[in-house]
Amino acid sequence: MTTITKRLEIDAGHRLLKHEGKCRHVHGHRYAFEITCTAPALDSVGRVIDFSQIKEKVGGWLDKFWDHAFIAQVGDPIIPFLNENGMRHDITEHPPTAENLAQLVFEKARQLLTEIKVVHVTCYETPTSRAGYSEKP
Repeated sequence: MTTITKRLEIDAGHRLLKHEGKCRHVHGHRYAFEITCTAPALDSVGRVIDFSQIKEKVGGWLDKFWDHAFIAQVGDPIIPFLNENGMRHDITEHPPTAENLAQLVFEKARQLLTEIKVVHVTCYETPTSRAGYSEKP
């Protein structure tokens, strides 16, 4: 099986409401998402897909919804403040951990890249801390 991986980076804020340490406070990260894909066969050029298609589709979604935004969990008391002050934000059902963000990007990439198969997404919260999500067996 041939795979390709495209790395996309954004800056976003978040907090983890039930975290026992510093991460319960508002803070930000330079997130990196690596989207790994495969296809049943290479195209006529010899590719799984042109990397620019992943950048355009998944990167476009990240830019629109998460880049320079605050990613908040449903029920976070900061949401009214963000709304009242016209601040960019996105609301997630689950805490915005690297694990949950990897799954969300995996699911969104699957919706956006229908011509190939997304097999794995890695979310780097920092250069040394990452989480991954793959399709359930």
